[in-house]
Amino acid sequence: MVDLISQYEKIKPQILNSIENIMDSAAFVNGPAVKDFQSDLESYLNVKHVIPCANGTDALQIALMALGLKPGDEIITSDFTFAATVEVIKLLNLTPVLVDVDRDTFNISIEEIEKAITPQTKAIIPVHLFGQCANMEAVLGIAKINNLHIIEDTAQGIGAKYTFPNGETHFAGTIGDVGTTSFFPSKNLGCFGDGGALFTNNDELATIIRSIVNHGMGVRYYYDRVGVNSRLDSIQAAVLKIKLQYLDEYVAARQKVADYYTSFFNTIDGVETPEISDFSTHVFHQYTLKIEGIDQFKAQDFLNSKGIPAMIYYPVPLHTQKAYDAEKYSHSDFPVTNALCKSVLSLPMHTELDEEQLKYICESLKEFLTK
Repeated sequence: MVDLISQYEKIKPQILNSIENIMDSAAFVNGPAVKDFQSDLESYLNVKHVIPCANGTDALQIALMALGLKPGDEIITSDFTFAATVEVIKLLNLTPVLVDVDRDTFNISIEEIEKAITPQTKAIIPVHLFGQCANMEAVLGIAKINNLHIIEDTAQGIGAKYTFPNGETHFAGTIGDVGTTSFFPSKNLGCFGDGGALFTNNDELATIIRSIVNHGMGVRYYYDRVGVNSRLDSIQAAVLKIKLQYLDEYVAARQKVADYYTSFFNTIDGVETPEISDFSTHVFHQYTLKIEGIDQFKAQDFLNSKGIPAMIYYPVPLHTQKAYDAEKYSHSDFPVTNALCKSVLSLPMHTELDEEQLKYICESLKEFLTK
């Protein structure tokens, strides 16, 4: 699904030089490389504060911890997403409230958010799934009326731009109270291990987050709050600093791949290509088709037999998962998610795909669909 080796070969001298500098300095944790990357990402995103951490799941948990939520407080989020989004809610003894998504964009449904709000609701976590922003204008409006926090899950959407009706543009993750992201190697901006970060324009919130990621300390050995040990190491920061310079190039390459796929599959009956909303660019962390009436797993196996690593994101709704209180949900309240889980198929999507490979992928899937 992702050709990290070919991507690495293009920047290998820069990477090796940066890693060697860190080895020579032995500044492995919270060294200059971390601060340099943090500053570069703040400039790129035009956000006041970037706080690196150990991984994207930690970023979500830390964001919830920083907002002063209490056990039992309800957090509304998407049913159609990776488990980390809801996992951290449960870990903190908060109450996840899963809602259905928009069929066209895969992102959280505004109508379903509105229906799910109760006096116990304290926050919304919109997930910028597959690489484009949720409808943040609407989410902000709901949050303002109901005095709710917004935590943006930007693990798949870093670099996507949201345009408000007045023409104002912001990067994904910089719109709500706090944004979170993952630097897992397969992400659009990925390191060579685990990594994550939080973004905010709120000075007070940034101070709290910086304390939480470092055991709750403000001043060394003075613990103002319960924290965690969640730091981005210097080697990963050095890798990310270099790859950040190429992020726009990586996004453009992914968009070019998406254009090829869309042009091909728009001609095939029964196949729906990703819809790009009017208010967001799409950075295509994944390229996900909707194909009604097929066995996705047979399609996946067929493509795999031809050396094509297709994936199904996601085959099982979160509202049916035992760990996330499946018994409290009515299956009929999630018609879109239920349908998507039976029809989605994600094709290889990365910066190194060439036209010969794309043609082979497309023709192979067409062969399965038309046989």
